[in-house]
Amino acid sequence: MRLHADHVGRLAQIPAADWDALDTGDNPFLSHAFLEALESCGCVGGDTGWEPQHVVLRDDAGALVGAVPRYAKAHSWGEFIFDWSWAQSYARAGLGYYPKQLSAIPFTPVTGPRLLARHGGDAADTRAALASLLRDTAERAHMSGAHVNFTTAEDQAALEAEGFLRRHDCRFLWRNRGYRDFEDFLDAFRADKRKKARRERRRVAESGVEFRSLAGHEVPGALWRTIFAFTERTFLRHGNAHYLSAEFLERVAQRMPGAITVKLAEREGEAIAAAVFFQGGGSLYGRYWGAAAHEDCLHFEACYYQGIEHCIEHGLETFDPGTQGEHKLARGFEPTATSSAHWLAHEGFRTAVARYLERERAAVDEYIADAKRHLPFQRGPAS
Repeated sequence: MRLHADHVGRLAQIPAADWDALDTGDNPFLSHAFLEALESCGCVGGDTGWEPQHVVLRDDAGALVGAVPRYAKAHSWGEFIFDWSWAQSYARAGLGYYPKQLSAIPFTPVTGPRLLARHGGDAADTRAALASLLRDTAERAHMSGAHVNFTTAEDQAALEAEGFLRRHDCRFLWRNRGYRDFEDFLDAFRADKRKKARRERRRVAESGVEFRSLAGHEVPGALWRTIFAFTERTFLRHGNAHYLSAEFLERVAQRMPGAITVKLAEREGEAIAAAVFFQGGGSLYGRYWGAAAHEDCLHFEACYYQGIEHCIEHGLETFDPGTQGEHKLARGFEPTATSSAHWLAHEGFRTAVARYLERERAAVDEYIADAKRHLPFQRGPAS
C-alpha cells in the first residue's frame, strides 16, 4: 500500500471521526475534540509560539491511516521536557535553535501515543513511516531538530530506529492494586505514614470543607469561570500565565462528556477550591488545581486523596497526578520512568547531546531507585 504524506495547519480540516478512528489508546488528550479546541480557543496558533503543523498519512483512496500532532515551536514553554540549556548552547555557538519541531500534547505532560496509526496489522509500518517523516520534514525545513515528548515504548522504538535519541525523566503514578476502598489502600502503609495521611484528611474535614464531584459537561459556564480563576491563581503564584482559558475548559467539557471530573471544595455552600481531572484508557489524570486562599492540607486532599478515591470507586488502574513533586511519594505515588525522543540536525550537537543524555539517563535511573526507598508502603510480604 502506498502512503501519501501531507500536513495540515488546523485540525478542523480533518473530520473528527477520521482522527478519532486512529489508535490513541483512549487517551483523552489525543482526541480531536481536545486538540481542536486548543486551536479554536486560541491556546495554540497565532502569536502563542505553537504553530500547528500536524502530519497526516493517507492511502491511495484518501483515507487517513496515520497522523502526528505536531507544532513548530518558537520557544520551549509548556512542554515539561526541558531543553533550555540546549537552546543556550546553540546561541553561544551562533546557531538558531528555534523554530524547532515538536510532537506533543500542548501543556500536557502525559505519556501516550504520538505516532497515531489506524487499527490493523500494518500499524508498525505506519509508525515507522511517521517517524521517518518527522525527521525528514524537520531537515527539509532547516529546523534545528525534531522532538517527541512523553512517548510510548512502541513509538520510542520506531523513533530510535530513525536516529532519534532517548531521554529519560521521572513521574509519579498511583497504581490500583485492587483496593476495596481508601482505608484498604492505607492499610498497605507503614503505621507512621498511615497516621499522617489520616491526619491530613481530618484537618480538611474539621475545617468545614466538603467536596462535590461534578461531571465536566454538567458544570455551568459561570462555575467554569470560577474554577478557571482558581487554577489561574496557581499559575500566577508561580510567576506564569495560564496556558488555557475558561472557554477552553468549558468547550472540551461539553465536547467530551464523561472525560472530565471536577472535585469542587466548598465551605457552607461556597466554592473555595477545585481540582480538574481527565479520564480515559483506564487512567485518571490530575491536570489543574487552585484555591481562593491557602488552606492547610487542602491541596493534598483535592489533588491526591480525592483522585485516589475516584480511581478505587470507578476501577481505574492508574492515576497520574501531574509532573514533579517528591511530596507525592509519601502519599503512595510511585516513581516511574518516562521517555522522550530527540533528533538534532547539527551532527556536532547531536553527538554532544547523545553523550549528555547517556549520563542523564543513568542519573534519572539512580534517582528513581532512591525514590522508591521513600515510599510509604510496608516492607516485606504486605507490600
